[in-house]
Amino acid sequence: MRVLVTGAAGSIGRVVTTGLAASGHDVVGLDLVPPPDGTPFTWHEGDCADGDAVEAVFAEERLDAVVHLAGIPDEASLPDELTSHVVTTAALLDAMVAHDVPRIVYASSNHAVGRTLRADGTLTERALPRADTYYGVAKVAAEALLHLFADRHGIDAVACRIGSFLEEPTSVRGLSTWLSHGDCVRMVEAALSTPAPGYAVLYGISANTRAWWDLEPGRRLGYEPQDDAEAYADRVEPGPQDDAEAAFVGGPFATAQFHRPALGA
Repeated sequence: MRVLVTGAAGSIGRVVTTGLAASGHDVVGLDLVPPPDGTPFTWHEGDCADGDAVEAVFAEERLDAVVHLAGIPDEASLPDELTSHVVTTAALLDAMVAHDVPRIVYASSNHAVGRTLRADGTLTERALPRADTYYGVAKVAAEALLHLFADRHGIDAVACRIGSFLEEPTSVRGLSTWLSHGDCVRMVEAALSTPAPGYAVLYGISANTRAWWDLEPGRRLGYEPQDDAEAYADRVEPGPQDDAEAAFVGGPFATAQFHRPALGA
């Protein structure tokens, strides 16, 4: 499968491109920055928020699928978040329709439902959107775009609500929300290969003993995580923030005070 990976130079992008290439996929990278040294696959330098730039990539490459990882990974102003996550997704979806590319895998986030109370129990894919930040709002809007294009244009779209993507968990919350590097690749491969998912949501976490989120939606799509954060539990020191971080699904994002510029700034 010839797969365009946006945000290919990012922390998730580097892991996913390496994993997909190792599995035999023909990877095409797209990022704002030049390729890392030694990158063995095709690379385009451009902005996913620029519809003309995205169209040029699709016109040059014959693609089978898109893995959309590009975007600001932290809290920013609302206009910046919407550009980074919603405008980019729309540009890719428009190009997919124009060039008959049938599938997209999207790096959504747990912050799309981050203000959901942990006391509400294990979170399923049926949970209503409940963003904890502008970042989360943008992820909710991007998911809505994916659903729209699945309904109107028959695109297969899988939104992966990623938890804590790290080499190993570093907090008590992380013992519940961790996504290992290996499981991240397995998740993306499953989302790329599952037959006719239409629009689907899965939770991007490993098979954690203390998981807060339901893994069954991913398993229905063929995602079988193999790692468990519990293997690192003896390295994680309890901290004074643990109770607060466990109150909401989004952890510290749900209660942090972010400095944001005025919307007109």
